Amino acid sequence: MDRVVIIGAGECGIRAALTFREEGFTGTIDLIHGEPHTPYERPPLSKPCADGLSLKPIMGALDLGPNKITLHQDLAATAIDRTAQQVLISNSESLAYDRLLIAIGAKSRPFLWNDRHVPNLAYLRTYDDAVRIFERVTKGSRLTIIGGGFIGLELAVQARSKETHVTLIEAAPRLLGRAVPAEIATVIEARHRAEGVEVICGANIVDVDSKGSITLQDGRTIASDLVVAGIGSVPVTDIAAAADLVIDNGIAVDGQLRTSDPLIFAAGDCCSFPHPLYDGKRIRIESWRAAQEQGAHAARAMLGATDDYQSVPWFWSDQYELGLQIAGLSGEASQTVRRDLGDGCFILFHLSDNGRLLAASGIGLGNSVARDIRVAEMLIAKRSLPDPAALGDPALKLKSLLTA
Repeated sequence: MDRVVIIGAGECGIRAALTFREEGFTGTIDLIHGEPHTPYERPPLSKPCADGLSLKPIMGALDLGPNKITLHQDLAATAIDRTAQQVLISNSESLAYDRLLIAIGAKSRPFLWNDRHVPNLAYLRTYDDAVRIFERVTKGSRLTIIGGGFIGLELAVQARSKETHVTLIEAAPRLLGRAVPAEIATVIEARHRAEGVEVICGANIVDVDSKGSITLQDGRTIASDLVVAGIGSVPVTDIAAAADLVIDNGIAVDGQLRTSDPLIFAAGDCCSFPHPLYDGKRIRIESWRAAQEQGAHAARAMLGATDDYQSVPWFWSDQYELGLQIAGLSGEASQTVRRDLGDGCFILFHLSDNGRLLAASGIGLGNSVARDIRVAEMLIAKRSLPDPAALGDPALKLKSLLTA
């Protein structure tokens, strides 16, 4: 193998490219980056610092040149020719590959009204999106956020810090319905309300006009200077589908992140894979850490490694002074045990029918739950069957369960 092409220069693509060099690969590496900016971190876009929004380069992005990795900036991959083993890019040139990695990520799920895109609706996905939004999030302005997921809630935190009036509309009965347990969602909602955010759950939007005025089914009309939709994301699969690769909630890959074409791999937000910790259930993970890990794993697999990707899913979010962390997937859990840590901080442990720890969800001040969530992550990876009484006992060090 002499030629590697990577589509996508986010966390996943950058990590993959650098891993090739770290593993001793000396061939050519072409990295296709569809934006004009230096490859940058996406999580800070919804969490600007006190000095305002800034573009933070991905760790290693400035090392591409010294590592002889060619960055094709502000160019998009437009097609994959599997027979010729070439990727066509938007300047009409083509790049030949022996192995190809698709790490193209996800895009904002569009909010459609009567099957049409709503004019002047904003989304937060790219750095340019963030610039446009935060230029208009100012003291006294009115921001309406459609969607009570992580992005919408993190944006609400930043808007309130600028004394913007915020209304958050969620169609489901509660916030973060698919992401966190109800007990944690209740804490987060209460914190937002205390900060002055108007939270409207179970809301059915019946009209949206081009000026940002939203009408709810109960008759309320909400006027806004800016409306941002944060109703989730969808994997970018167009180029893979056009190349007749198998699609299943993203680009379908096996445990080594190989697609239905043995020369093409996919990793990060755009792919779904069977997770051995969850009975081989096919899942797709959208997280900063998973993107890094999968990028490195894919690179090693493309070089011949045969181990399957099986890291425990891990997510985090900051909500004002509260830190939320989740390890694992709780969808198949039948029992939940609560561990109170004081000062309103707690962790919920989610166990299967046979007592195996599947997930842990925690919230507290700053990083107060981080250490225990990290231990829970290790217990999940070991397929541990911890004593529920021990999990709920704050006097017992959770780490002791690792050797039980």
